[in-house]
Amino acid sequence: MKRMTRVGLITSGGDCQGLNAAIRGVGKALFQRLGKNVEIFGMYDGYRGLIDGDYKYMESSDFSGILTQGGTILGTSRQRYIPGKDIVDKDGNSLMPAMLDTYNRLNLDCLVIMGGNGTQKSAKLISDYGMNVVTLPKTIDNDIWGTDTTFGFQSAVDIATNVIDYIHSTASSHSRVFVVELMGRDAGWLTLNAGIASGADAILIPEIPYDIEKVADMIRARKEEGRGFSIVACAEGAVSIHDKILTEEESRRKRENNRFPAVSYAIADELQKLTGVETRVTVPGHYQRGGPPCPYDRVLATQFGTAAADLIVNKQYNRMVAIQDNRIISIPLEDAASKTKFLPKDHSMIQVARDIGICMGD
Repeated sequence: MKRMTRVGLITSGGDCQGLNAAIRGVGKALFQRLGKNVEIFGMYDGYRGLIDGDYKYMESSDFSGILTQGGTILGTSRQRYIPGKDIVDKDGNSLMPAMLDTYNRLNLDCLVIMGGNGTQKSAKLISDYGMNVVTLPKTIDNDIWGTDTTFGFQSAVDIATNVIDYIHSTASSHSRVFVVELMGRDAGWLTLNAGIASGADAILIPEIPYDIEKVADMIRARKEEGRGFSIVACAEGAVSIHDKILTEEESRRKRENNRFPAVSYAIADELQKLTGVETRVTVPGHYQRGGPPCPYDRVLATQFGTAAADLIVNKQYNRMVAIQDNRIISIPLEDAASKTKFLPKDHSMIQVARDIGICMGD
């Protein structure tokens, strides 16, 4: 009689499109390969389910009808972790022993953990603590090292593009400048792609500190050419050339005294003063992470899920599934957790933006 394979599923960190498609891919592929010789346990609300022993035994029927659903049927949460050291509660107590206890009580062979940049790092800590792990890269920021793209990213690009498309008509009708703030605290992949796709006139990303005068010059030039409106696509992590050189203490004091709720409002205020053109802000926020996954993400998440099942069947643990050059592969989790995939300043897509006249703020 074949030995039973026991797997725990975890969705961790911020939600995004494609999580349920990935869950489905893992579950269906495991049942297809192992039949009755696999048991799958879904941990509720991310690591909390593993910590508290709060989980459900998943039947094959649990993986049906969820391909197109947004969010995650298992729920998710964030846990505080000390980089490279531990996952802890609010009082700083280690949560690793409780997680290992649930892992051992269920006699799990592996945890499949789906998450973003922080989740890859925390999953590495879990693997170091003695639990077998396979991870899947999900985030709308597309900033996980080792994979060309993450599931959730293309869906968010579609939504962000749609937002800016709709802003065009009201901006044009009222001859206004609109600053549209998109997600991306550290990396500008989402803003760059959505900005190009929607015909934004300026794209401001964290990797290229912006000079507000250069953006104002672009708006004035468009006005002189008879185009009275402009669209500025701005990442939430965009930073000015002046703020970039501040010390950590100076940055902290500026944040404490800042009268604007987000960078887009500060940019809009400065642009209106410099150009005299009425300027408005649109922040789609978590709207970018919601709704059903686009077809590309449904396929990619399914590919990632089936690849994770293959790793489990072959007992290749502590790896992250990835896509490189249109090939589904896996890389050591240690590599994926070691760095962030920022947008290179010489990336070909940045040059594409410049070649068609988009102002990058520098």
